[in-house]
Order: sequence, then structure tokens, then C-alpha cells
Amino acid sequence: MARKDLLKGLMEAAPKDAPRAAMPPRSAKGAIGAVSQSISELRNRALIEVQPDLIDDAGLKDRLDAEDDGLDQLAASIREYGQQVPVLLRHSPNVEGRYEIVYGRRRVAAMKKLGQPVKAMVRDLNTRDLIVTQGQENAARKDLSFIEKANFAAQMVEQGFERKVICDALHIDKTVISRMLSVIEALPAGLVVAIGAAPSVGRDRWLALAARIKGADAAQAIGLAQGATSDARFDAVFNGLAPKSAGKKRSAPPAPLKGASGKVLGDAKATPKGAQINLTDPAFSGWLVDNIDEVHRLFLKKHGG
Repeated sequence: MARKDLLKGLMEAAPKDAPRAAMPPRSAKGAIGAVSQSISELRNRALIEVQPDLIDDAGLKDRLDAEDDGLDQLAASIREYGQQVPVLLRHSPNVEGRYEIVYGRRRVAAMKKLGQPVKAMVRDLNTRDLIVTQGQENAARKDLSFIEKANFAAQMVEQGFERKVICDALHIDKTVISRMLSVIEALPAGLVVAIGAAPSVGRDRWLALAARIKGADAAQAIGLAQGATSDARFDAVFNGLAPKSAGKKRSAPPAPLKGASGKVLGDAKATPKGAQINLTDPAFSGWLVDNIDEVHRLFLKKHGG
């Protein structure tokens, strides 16, 4: 057979119903084996299109905030410009013909929202390799916050991964991993979820919160997590758990000053040296300044001065 005919046969995909003997032998050696292996590798790296309803979730949870945050914007961008970055899938180990997400969950969700097939690379991965690959992808992403990566590391510990594997997966040294895990271990269950991703909050403030949480009531701490954004919820918890200064009394709020008709003229706040008066009626405040001696004379007369 001529060389060009031989290469042509290698390049053409064998029919699905072709007998096994018709497939190129895996043990082929030499130039023919090398070409076959190269073609196989190219096929593994090639993009395919997969219907989103054939794709299932897998691996560990890497996001703390709702998956639909910003999903409409992502879908709108893909609708206009197309899916520029493929996702990574693996063949489902449980159901023939289905796939599982290694990374690219939000892209899959956006394509499902648009009703369009997902551009994907497919690799054969066991569960261990899936989680490590997911971790490596997370380490390269800038949109995952410190606490989301810390939470992912904690999940890997729960799955039985060694520290070295976690470090390799997240491209982080053992010292940083230890600090991440110390934060997760110190915080009560549910507080991280209640706060959310807190993208503006870095390692140092999470470590400070972990220090403040010692001895605090867990339910009370979770109850402090109020706010429109996760950053605001973090601040609410962090400030709510601030240590109280010993021996320092909280000053009373200003008391309203009412006139003869009940109209509020301003307020007064007690101070160590007397009182601080704030008048909101310009006419009355001007009159009071001009007639302060008369007011004081009435005071002395009433009190026998």
C-alpha cells in the first residue's frame, strides 16, 4: 500500500459499527504507532459541541454566592460574541452518553439559558483527577475570593487529599494552606455561607475575624450577617464582634429640646463638662445668644441665686 493511502486510512475515523479488528492496533510501534498516537491526542484536544441538558455537575463546590449572580450578563455577552472559552468535561462514569463538568459551570448554565450547545473539551478523568484539575483551574482564576479558595481547600481535606496534593492543585504553599484551613476551622458552620464570597476581603481580615469569633455565640454571629452584598455582610459581622473597650461607657444619644408648643428646637447631649446644645431654629438661636443674660437671670431667680 502506498504511504499516502496508509496515512489516509489513519486519518479517517472508523465507523462506529466497524469490527474491532478494523481499528488500528493500540500496540502499533514505529512511525505508524507514533502517527496513530498523535491523531488520538489531537482528537482528545479537539472541541466538540454538547447539548447542555446532557451535562451534569461534578467535583467540589467552588463558589459561595449564588450561581446565577451575573448569569444574565454572561449569557448576553455569549449571545452577542459567542462562547469564546470552552469548558472541560469528562464522560459520566455512571450514565452512558452523559457528561460531567470539570470546570466552566457558569458557561454551561449560560448556554443552557440560551438553549445553545456547549463548546467543550472532553477528557477521561477519575474523580481524584477531576478535583485536582478543578483546583488547578481555580488557582488560575482571579474571580474566586480568598474564602472561596479556602473553602475549596477544606473540601479537599474532607475528601482525604494530602496537603501536598492540595498545594499542587491550588499552587499555594503549605503555610498559606494552613492559614486558609485555620480560618474555616475557626468559623462556625454556616457563617461563611451566610457571608458569601466577600470578593474585597483578603486573607488578613478573614484571619482577624477568626480571632474575634473565639468565645462568641455562633447563632449571634450568623445573625449579624446582614447586608445587600457579601462584602457588607462581612463588615457587619466583623464590626459586630469588635471587642468592647473596658471601663468605657457608651454615651447616651442626644435628647430633643422642645419649645412651649412642643416644637423640636434642637437637641442636647450631656458631656463631662456640661452639655452640648444644637439648635435647629436660626431665629430662636439668634435670640438666645442676644438674651442669654436674661435667661441666666431667670435661672438664678428660680434657684435662689
